[in-house]
Amino acid sequence: MRAWRGGEALPSGTPQQRALLAALLLRGGRTATAPELIDAIWGEDPPQQALATIRTYASRLRKVLAPGMLVTESGGYAIHTPADALDLGTARALAAEAEQARGAGDRILARTLLDRALDLWDGEPLAGVPGPHADTERTRLQEWRLQLLETRLDLDLEVGHHAEAVSELTALTAAHPLRERLRELLMLALYRSGRQAEALAVYADTRRLLADELGVDPRPELAALQQRILRADAELARAEDPAPAAAPALVRPAQLPATVADFTGRATFVNELGEILAGVGGQVMAVSALAGIGGVGKTTLAVHVAHAARPHFPDGQLYVDLQGTEPRPAEPVAVLGSFLRALGTPDTAIPDSAAERAALYRSTLDGRRVLVLLDNARDAAQVRPLLPGTAGCAALVTSRVRMAGLAGAHLVDLDVMSPEEALQLFTRIVGTERVGAERQAALDVVGACGFLPLAIRIAASRLAARRTWTVSVLAAKLADERRRLDELQAGDLAVKATFELGYGQLEPEQQRAFRLLGLADGPDISLAAAAAALDLPEYDTEDLLEALVDCSLLESAAPGRYRFHDLVRLYARACAERDEQPPSSRDAALDRLLDFYLATASAVYAMERPGDRLPAHLSATHYPGLRFAEPRAALDWLYAEADPLLACVRQASVRSTGRADVLRRAVDLLWAAKDLAESGANSKQYESAAVALRDAAHAAKDPHAEGRARTTLTNVHLVAGRFGEADEEARQAMDLAREAGDPLPSCWAPNDRGIIALYQGRHADGERYLLEAIDNFRADGNHIGEASALCNLSRIHVELGRLTSAIDLAEQGIAIYDRMGLTLRLANGRYALGIALTEAGRLGEAQTQLTEALSLFHDNRQPLWEGVTHFRLAVAHLAAHRPTLAAAHAEQAIALRGIGGEWRRATVLTVLGKALRRLGQRDRARVCWRDAEVVFKQLKSAELAEVQALLAAEVAA
Repeated sequence: MRAWRGGEALPSGTPQQRALLAALLLRGGRTATAPELIDAIWGEDPPQQALATIRTYASRLRKVLAPGMLVTESGGYAIHTPADALDLGTARALAAEAEQARGAGDRILARTLLDRALDLWDGEPLAGVPGPHADTERTRLQEWRLQLLETRLDLDLEVGHHAEAVSELTALTAAHPLRERLRELLMLALYRSGRQAEALAVYADTRRLLADELGVDPRPELAALQQRILRADAELARAEDPAPAAAPALVRPAQLPATVADFTGRATFVNELGEILAGVGGQVMAVSALAGIGGVGKTTLAVHVAHAARPHFPDGQLYVDLQGTEPRPAEPVAVLGSFLRALGTPDTAIPDSAAERAALYRSTLDGRRVLVLLDNARDAAQVRPLLPGTAGCAALVTSRVRMAGLAGAHLVDLDVMSPEEALQLFTRIVGTERVGAERQAALDVVGACGFLPLAIRIAASRLAARRTWTVSVLAAKLADERRRLDELQAGDLAVKATFELGYGQLEPEQQRAFRLLGLADGPDISLAAAAAALDLPEYDTEDLLEALVDCSLLESAAPGRYRFHDLVRLYARACAERDEQPPSSRDAALDRLLDFYLATASAVYAMERPGDRLPAHLSATHYPGLRFAEPRAALDWLYAEADPLLACVRQASVRSTGRADVLRRAVDLLWAAKDLAESGANSKQYESAAVALRDAAHAAKDPHAEGRARTTLTNVHLVAGRFGEADEEARQAMDLAREAGDPLPSCWAPNDRGIIALYQGRHADGERYLLEAIDNFRADGNHIGEASALCNLSRIHVELGRLTSAIDLAEQGIAIYDRMGLTLRLANGRYALGIALTEAGRLGEAQTQLTEALSLFHDNRQPLWEGVTHFRLAVAHLAAHRPTLAAAHAEQAIALRGIGGEWRRATVLTVLGKALRRLGQRDRARVCWRDAEVVFKQLKSAELAEVQALLAAEVAA
C-alpha cells in the first residue's frame, strides 16, 4: 500500500490509517459510512473511540493527499481519483482490453496487455494492511491475479511458447498444488514441448494428491486431456480454442524478392501456376517445380507468380536461394533454421538436428497458409525437408534439373522465350519509339541473345543506358557474338555467352571488380569486405558495385551488402582466370579479404576481452580491419558477417596448399571468431570450417596450424558435450604445440583438458592439466587465461571437497578480471565462485554471484552460459530448500536449448527431478530421471550411478 505524488513517496501512516485509505480507494469513489469503515478496519471488536480515531486518520490523510481528494459526504468519506491513478484500475482496464483483443483474434496483443497488467503486481496485495476488509480484498485480488496468469499462460500455449511456459507453470503448480487448471496447462505445455511422459506423470501426481488431500478424482477436463495425450491426439498440437479465421498469424514473413516491373510473356505458365496456387485453399499442399537452363527466367517467373498469389497466402511467404550450382549448396538444416526464425521461433527453441528442425517447421506451418519459394535447388533431396507438408500451404521450386524425384510435384519445363515475347521484353526496357524505328534490328538483337530472358535484359539495359546508341549499333556489336551463342545453346555455356555481352561493356575498373569479387565464397559480401578484396577506398568500391548492380551483374542484397547470382559468379571466376593479370593478383585479392576478416575479428575479440594475449599471438595482417566504438557494435558485426567469414575460412583451407601463411591466418581467424561456436546459430558451420582446417594442416604437416586448429575444434566438441572427441583433439593439440613451440595451444589445450576431466569425473587428471595451464599462462603473461584456469581449478577443488581453496581460487580469478575491467570474463569468475559457495553452504552469497553472472551472460549474448548458470541456480535453490525456484531455473535451462548437448540436458533433468520430487510430483520426477538415465548410459557418464540410485530409492519408497 503505497502512495506517490510524481516521483515523491507520500507517508501513509500507521497500519490502521493505511487500512482506512485502502478501504476508501477500493470503493472506487463511492462513499463509505463511518460504521462501514469501522467494521472494515476492526471488524467485530472495534476500540471505544473508533469513530474519533477514524476522524483523526481522515484528517491526517487530507494533509498528505491533494486538496479536495478526500471528501466528507453523508456522514462518511470518499476519495475521488482519476481512473488511472490506481494500479488496480489500470490493471482492470488492461485486462478488459486483453479480453477484447482475444475475442477479436489478436492473441499477441492480448498476451502483451495481460503481461502489462500482471507487471503491476508487486508482492502480496495490501501487504501489512490489517482488518477483515483488507483480508477479504487480499484474497480476492490474489485469486484475480491467478485467473489473469492462467489466461496469459493459455495464450502462451496458443501462440506456441510451450517450452517457456513450462518453467512458470512448474513453479505455479508447486505454489498452488490443488489448482487443477494450472496442472492442465502444464500437461499441455509439456506435451507440446515433446515431453509426453512428463505430461502423463503430472496427471498421475495430481490424481494421487487430490485423493490424499481431498478424497476426490481429477476434474473431467484433466482426465480427458490425459486420455488425449495417451492417444497422441493430433489436435493437441494446435491451440484448443483457435482464434477466429480473421486472426493474424504469429509472424507473417514477406521474404519474396521484388518482382520486375517489366515482366513479359509467359502467360500460359503464369495462368497455369496461378490456378494451382489459387486452388490450394484447404486442400492438400501444392508443389510446382520449374526447371530449365540458367538464365531462362525461372526465378523471375516464380517470383512474379508468387507475388500475384500473395492474397491466397495471408500468413506469409518464405524465400531462399538454395545455391544449387555452388560447390557447397545450402544445407537444409541451415535453411530450416532461418525459416523457423522468420516464422517467429526464437533461436533457443530451434533444435539441432535436421529431422527435428523439419518436424518443428511443419508443425509451425500447421494451420497457416504460407507460400514457400525454393530458388535454385540442386536436387529433390535438398528440397524435400523444406516442403511445408500441410494443407493450405504451397511450394514453388526452381532448379536447373528436372525434379522428377519430387513426388506429387507439378513439373514445369521452362524453355526460352518465343520471338514475340522476347521482342516485347526488349521493347519495354528500351522504349517503344527506339524499337519501332528499327524493328528488324531489334529482332536481330533478341535473336542474337538466343531468346534467353537474362541475356535480353542485359543487352536492352545497356542500350537504354546509352542514349546515343541506335538499336542497329547494338545489333552490329552482337553480330560476332551471335555465332557463339548459336554454338553454345545448351546449358551453362549459353548463359556464359550471354554474360559476355554485359562484361564486355564494362569499364576496366568495373571489370576488375566483377572478376575479383566473384572469387570470394559466401552468400554475400559487405561493402567493407569488398573494398578490402579490391584494395580500394569504400566510396570508390561503392561506385563500382552500384554500376555492376545497374547492369544486372550484381545484386544489392541489402544496404551495404552485395551478392552474385550463382551463375554470374561462375562466369566472373572464368573471367578472372582468363583476364586477371598477373595470375597472382587473384590470390592477392583473397589474401586481402582474409586479412580484413582476421584483423576485424581480432579487434572484436580484443574489445570483448581487453588484455587477452590472443591478439598478440595471431598472424600478422597486411590489410587493416574495422574498428568499433563499443562492444555491442563489434558483436553485431561478428554475427552479421558469420556466414561470409566462415566461408572465407573454408575457402582458405582449400587454397592453402603450399601456402602456410594462408593456412595459419585462416586458423587464427577461426580462433578469433570463437564466439560463433558458442552462439548456437553458427556452431555447425564453425565446426565444418574447423574440421577442414585441421585436415588441411595435417596434410601440410604444419604442427603450428594443426595444433591451433585442433584447439578450436576442442571448443566445438566441448560446447556440444562431446567430451571424448574434445579430449582427443586437445591431447593432440598439446603434443603439436610442444613440437611447434606455440604458446597458444600450450595454454588453452591443457585448460580445456582440465574442464573435460572435470566433466568426466577425473579430478586428479583435471587438477594436473589446469596447474600446467596456469604455469603456461603465467609464462606467457596471459593474466586473463590465468584467471580462467584458476576458476576452472576452483571447480576441481569443489569436487575434491577442498571448499576453502575452491573459494580462494575463484576469488583470485575474479580479482584478475576486476583489475582488467572484463565484464564477460567476470561472469565466468562469478559463476565459478557461485558453485564453490553453494557447496560450502553459503547459499545466499552463491545465489548473488550466480544471479550477477546470469545477467552478464545475457547482456553478452552467451546462451550456452545462460543455460548452465540457470542450472547452477537450480542447484543452489535446491540446497536452500526452495524446490519451486530450483524447478523454475532448471526449466529455463532446458527452454534455452543452449546448454550444450545431451550430457548437459541430462544433468539439468537430474536436478529438475530432485526439485519435482520435493514438490511431491513423484511421477514427473521419475520421468526426468529415466530420460537422464538413457543419456548417461549412451555416453557412459559417471553421473549414471547417481540417477540410478535416485530411481532405486523411489522404487523402494
